[in-house]
Amino acid sequence: MEKQKKQKPPQKPDTKYPVPPFPKQKQTPPGKEQKMKPLADHGEESYKGSGKLTGKKAIITGGDSGIGKAIAIAFAREGADVLISYLSDDETKDAQDSARYVEEAGQKAVLVKGDIRKEGHCKKIIEKAVKEFGQIDILVNNAAFQMARKDLADIPGEEWVKTFETNIHSMFYLSKAAEPYMKKGSNIINTTSVNAYNPSAVLLPYAATKGAIQNFTANLSQILLTAGKGIRVNAVAPGPIWTPLIPSTMPDPEKFGMDTPMGRPGQPVEVAPAYVFLASDDASYISGATIPVAGGRITI
Repeated sequence: MEKQKKQKPPQKPDTKYPVPPFPKQKQTPPGKEQKMKPLADHGEESYKGSGKLTGKKAIITGGDSGIGKAIAIAFAREGADVLISYLSDDETKDAQDSARYVEEAGQKAVLVKGDIRKEGHCKKIIEKAVKEFGQIDILVNNAAFQMARKDLADIPGEEWVKTFETNIHSMFYLSKAAEPYMKKGSNIINTTSVNAYNPSAVLLPYAATKGAIQNFTANLSQILLTAGKGIRVNAVAPGPIWTPLIPSTMPDPEKFGMDTPMGRPGQPVEVAPAYVFLASDDASYISGATIPVAGGRITI
């Protein structure tokens, strides 16, 4: 008989990735991943696919960095072609890096730059995906904006509006535009947050949008299934994840994640498998659900 390979011992979850305090740092929003200390882990070296998404065509908003980049890498290594939506020239280098990993996995990468707060641009994203891929199987509404503010009086009205336009209005625009091109068995995955359950006092607009995303996800799931569309809609609720948004928008980023039961922030690579699961046929009986990836933070 062939000798079985010895299994590696499991890594302790609280020390598997960097533990704060991190070096003091501050960036201009939305931040650049190359300047983060430590660098975030998107699964560049570790994620191994197993064909769960072979032949699928996916759209990922905010796919240039952070969680979106980790999803793009994982989806490509699972066999999907990926359209990466990103905001502006400031993110182009990061977006090109995400596309490189998609192509190195043997999949097609398409980059689309622009502001998803605009319904017209959201329609262009969908049209580009249909033109390049011929179909849409997975829509990941992941891009988000946040800014920490200590007091209610410190929140500019335009910032409140921008947060809602970016985080929730775009989900409506994109889902509405994509739905006619999504066949039965397709799915939409929205990024909500642990803030929907346990809102941070310094993230009032952001936390409010994440609560709205929870409702949007559950409601849209019911609408599409009862209408016979056969499109599943689910969400992932990340906890504190080490992305460029943190050193560019949060106070004391060197302490980020210390308040979780695990004592550290999560890495983007730790969140991506939840999206792979929901996008795959393994989750064929799951819709209207939210998977928390929150380092032990309470999400009930």
